[in-house]
Amino acid sequence: MMQLKGKVVFVTGANRGLGEVLVRSLLDAGVAKVYAASRRRPDEFDHRVQWIELDVTNFEGVEIAAAQCRDVDLVINNAAVLVAGSLTSSDSVDVLRRHIEVNVLGLLAVSKAFVPVLKLNGGGGIVNILSGVTWFSLPGKSAYSASKSAAWGISNGLRQELCGQGTFVLNVHPGYIDTDMASDVDAVKTAPEDVARAILQGIETEQKEVLVDEGPRQIKQSLSSAEPIYLIPDLHI
Repeated sequence: MMQLKGKVVFVTGANRGLGEVLVRSLLDAGVAKVYAASRRRPDEFDHRVQWIELDVTNFEGVEIAAAQCRDVDLVINNAAVLVAGSLTSSDSVDVLRRHIEVNVLGLLAVSKAFVPVLKLNGGGGIVNILSGVTWFSLPGKSAYSASKSAAWGISNGLRQELCGQGTFVLNVHPGYIDTDMASDVDAVKTAPEDVARAILQGIETEQKEVLVDEGPRQIKQSLSSAEPIYLIPDLHI
């Protein structure tokens, strides 16, 4: 089990939305330090927060960040991009490429860079913020869904490869979160504070997977059902 108190945590996409709430929740849980990694500087700082300017698609920058943050016990891959659009639109290939660069390759680059750091510090853990649409192609946002499916596969592979060094890997699958990313969505949304609470509980018990709310639970359960997912009524994702 991982006790968060006294730990050092590296969080990507930390300047707003769920990332910003995660930083606050980690501080409330008693961590010693948070490296808040983002492209833009957060508005407010606690003395235990150190901002790291980072674009996760800049792989050289990722390696430099890992070399600078040698005391990290836990990595939370939260940075993500969501761009709406049809898979048959003129720019669909470019849109999918952007999703893959951030949501898949960025996640892998950060994880890989910190593997030696985590090993040096006793194993620690990696938390990957995925989605309920990991197992469901969301109409109009299929590129995002595809990238989260790919990230899920990468995350499961990391778990297998890193268990030997004592590093746990947690997959987090939230539904819609009440942040800017889902501001255009008219559906049931979970408060980011509730999502953060579920994530921290998953970390402290070293779970492999956290299905944050009912939407992801319904979707995953449907995978073994003969009923197509798009026919399930009142699906809140």
